[in-house]
Amino acid sequence: MNILILGSGGREHAFTKKLSESTKINKLFVAPGNAGTNEIATNLNLSPTNFPQVKEAVLQHNINMVVVGPEAPLVEGVHDFFLADNELKNIPVIGPKKDGALLEGSKDFSKQFMIKHNIPTAKYQSFTSATLNEGKSFLETLEPPFVLKADGLAAGKGVLILNDLEEAKSELEEMLSNQKFGAASSTVVIEEFLKGIELSVFVLTDGKNYKILPSAKDYKRIGEGDTGLNTGGMGAISPVPFATDDFLQKVEELVVKPTVNGLQKDGIDYRGFIFIGLMNDNGNPSVVEYNVRMGDPETEVVLPRIQSDLVDLFEGVANQNLHEKSYEVTPQTATTVMLVSGGYPEAYEKGKEITGFNAVEDSIVFHAGTAIKDDKVVTNGGRVMAITSFGNSIEEALEKSYKSIDKITFDKINYRKDIGFDLK
Repeated sequence: MNILILGSGGREHAFTKKLSESTKINKLFVAPGNAGTNEIATNLNLSPTNFPQVKEAVLQHNINMVVVGPEAPLVEGVHDFFLADNELKNIPVIGPKKDGALLEGSKDFSKQFMIKHNIPTAKYQSFTSATLNEGKSFLETLEPPFVLKADGLAAGKGVLILNDLEEAKSELEEMLSNQKFGAASSTVVIEEFLKGIELSVFVLTDGKNYKILPSAKDYKRIGEGDTGLNTGGMGAISPVPFATDDFLQKVEELVVKPTVNGLQKDGIDYRGFIFIGLMNDNGNPSVVEYNVRMGDPETEVVLPRIQSDLVDLFEGVANQNLHEKSYEVTPQTATTVMLVSGGYPEAYEKGKEITGFNAVEDSIVFHAGTAIKDDKVVTNGGRVMAITSFGNSIEEALEKSYKSIDKITFDKINYRKDIGFDLK
């Protein structure tokens, strides 16, 4: 098979690497890809949301399957675009259509879906600029901290958690009346704050059957001890020690089954990943949010632990016989540490030469924000590389990642030295 992967980050490099291990692969293409995908696949210089360009590439390179990495092409309807085109409609797309992508594309839609299908989640209400005053009144009924979420996609930045009531009212006004997050915050979801420890559970579904992938926990804040600004993710660990068999059984019964069944009941033919952000409150799962693709950097610890042929699993998704596919996971722990540009998540410079990563032996180097310039690998984003290692414990795996990081250099390199600090 020839497979096209849409996206350019660490998640997409992890997909490319995992797919390249399959005996069913002929050629792999990544659009636009990065310096890492370039080593094991052919990068195509096109935007994943430019669907006519994607079509041209699919026909030119005889692509047999498309795997969608990021959320934007899904929310904008890349799967629907394929189904509506006579030349593309028989090429499977791994990722939901527009109706299913609303689970991530609209916070209001996903909350309504959870309530409708009795999936445990925080109490909430949605507001627009016309109901701003009602929103302020609703805030007064909640205990701090207050959670405000922009309804639409805001590049992971549309969620505010605030302790002060007046500040929460002021931010609500900024979001609704002054379009703090543009059109994404024309509706705002206000919900009660969920207490507990957060983790992610990933599901691959063909719309009827599903496989529950390894659990993971990522670290979002830039600073040690989970302090400072939010980022796209500074590291991740899989499996999550507190996600016991008993807890995961509850997740399957209370969350996964009603989610997959709910999509079917609502007439949504969902084929792809469901990323369930969960809170574990004293052993009880509650859904924080859905995403309609794999997380990043969680993919960099989840995929390496899967021992089965990923192409075979994706064929199961496309043909709706996922339940017949072999699926095995290594019991070993995987950890990843993200190397980021100095200044990230605020202003940072690109184009810094990266050296030493080819000398890494005990870890897997996943490229994220990298590019090739004058035959050198250089930084090309805030999050530059994810260094993933295996071990029989979190400590053992992390020790390998940090030893590998010692070999890698670029100007103003930054990373967290305390990934997994709360799990040891």
